[in-house]
Order: sequence, then C-alpha cells, then structure tokens
Amino acid sequence: MPDAHAGRMLDRRDPTTSLTGRAFTTATARDHGVTDRMLRSARFVRLHPRVWRLGATELTPRLQLEAAVLAAPGRAVLSHVTALDWLLGTDRLAAVVHLSTDSTAQTVLQGVRLHRRRHALAPRPVRGIACLGPERTFVDCATVLGLRRLVRAGDALSRAGLTTPARLVRYADEHHLDGVIRAREAAHLVRPRVDSPRETDVRLLIVAAGLPEPETNVELLDDRGQWVARGDLVLPAWRVVVEHDGWVHERDAVQRQKDHLRRERIHAAGWTLVVITVADFERPASIAWRAHAALVARGYRGPRPSFGSLWARVRRDM
Repeated sequence: MPDAHAGRMLDRRDPTTSLTGRAFTTATARDHGVTDRMLRSARFVRLHPRVWRLGATELTPRLQLEAAVLAAPGRAVLSHVTALDWLLGTDRLAAVVHLSTDSTAQTVLQGVRLHRRRHALAPRPVRGIACLGPERTFVDCATVLGLRRLVRAGDALSRAGLTTPARLVRYADEHHLDGVIRAREAAHLVRPRVDSPRETDVRLLIVAAGLPEPETNVELLDDRGQWVARGDLVLPAWRVVVEHDGWVHERDAVQRQKDHLRRERIHAAGWTLVVITVADFERPASIAWRAHAALVARGYRGPRPSFGSLWARVRRDM
C-alpha cells in the first residue's frame, strides 16, 4: 500500500510521468492533468497539430509513426513504402510517412502523405500499429517505386515469409488498384530465397539482357553428388554461379577468408564463378556480358545480351 500511495502522489505532482516514451494528443494530455500552459512550455514538443511528445522522449521510428496515425483523420493505417518498411522490420525515421485513411477530410500534415481510399481497408496489427498487408502493400508501392525497387520489395517480402511470389501474382491479377499494371509485371519477376537487394539487381540485369534466368540460392554439388556450397544465382545447366560480393565483405577479414575458401571449393567442384562487385554497377551492361562469357565458355549457344525496353526499365532507378 505505501508503494501504491507513493505512485499516486508522484502522478499528482508530475502529470507527465505516464506520458513518457509515447506520442499523445492534446486531449490525452489534458486527461493526465497537463494544462494548455504546460503544453506551451519547453518540456513538450509538438509533432503535428494536437499531437505531442515530451522533449525528453526520443523521436524513434515507432513514435514517429504513432504520432502520424494519431494526427491523421479517420481510421489511418500504415501503407505504401512505410508499410513495407514496417512489415520488414526496417526501423528508421522516414522523410515521408505514408498513411491510408477512409476519411475524405482535406487534412495536411507535415511529413505525412495521406492516401484517401474509397473502398474498405483490411489492415492488420503489426508490432502494435495498424498496417496494410504484404500483397496490398506491394501493389501500393508500385505507385511510388520503379520496377527494380518494386521487385526488390517483393523479394524481401517473400524472403521474410510474409508472402510468396505466387500470392503476389494472384493478388495483382485479381485486383484493380492504382499501380496494378506495374505490380503485375514486377510480381512475375519476384523470386523466393533472395538474400539481398543487390542479388535482386544482378538477377534482374541478367534477365533483362535476355540471358537465361538464374535460380536463386541453390545447393551446389560436385560430380559425385556431394554438397559443396550454396550459390546465390545459379545456372545449373551450364554449371555457372553468379554472386554479388558486398562492401561489408571487403572490410571483414574473417568473412573474406571464408569466402576465399568457399570459392576455391566451388571452382574445384567444376563450377564457374562470376563475382560481381559494387564497381560493376557503374557499367551494368558489363554484368550481363560477363555472365554471357561464362555461359559461352560452358557451351551456351543462346542469344547474346540485348538491351531493350525491360533493360531500360530495370536501369531507370538504379
């Protein structure tokens, strides 16, 4: 009892105690005993009209999103690239928060883009914040992302187990929403088991150049059927592996040694390995030509790389 009594006394002395660590509305502040005069003091920071935080409370990505939802009209939920980041657990402060709402009110909020929806939304709670689902988010993102980044998004959602390429294709085919034309094209390019955005980029450049599509993250075997390694982008008919070597590996001596030994095993098992680095993206066509050269050396007699409309769309936002 004494401890509970002390807690109640503390709340009466300092009404801001229960407001620490979160965003809150003016009405909530008043309910906790905060006066308008107190809100105008340096102890409080206004995030949006009628939405506040304590100055001592850090502006985290979660708090930024909670504040935007509180300030938005109607039943607002995370959507577009904001929903994508939240679904994937990418916690970062956003330059623009995308929200969808069922309200027609012409509210303007700094740093918030409101998408007013005519049809009912079907949000789900994701880490405590209402968010549109992965398939709807993928289609919504098609209105703000180019083809390459949209395929990256689909690969990441699939990798996280939130959807599958087939579900993305089906959703895009069955719904008539803004962005659905680009979403339909991108959905057919999404693949499972993709480990990184750059892996997506390399695969798309190879495909867009008209070369055979690599399989993603395949187990490599030697001639005796023994496991050798897992390859990022694999063309098994020609025993060619294409991999992206990220900049992190350049700074990590332990990882570099592991990669070196792994690549020795791959070569010894009779596979050709093409390693793509950051520098190669300065001349993306070289990636297609290097993959082609490795294929030709292994007996490929198909078309040479060509750089048409798909290539241009993949390259546009690179």
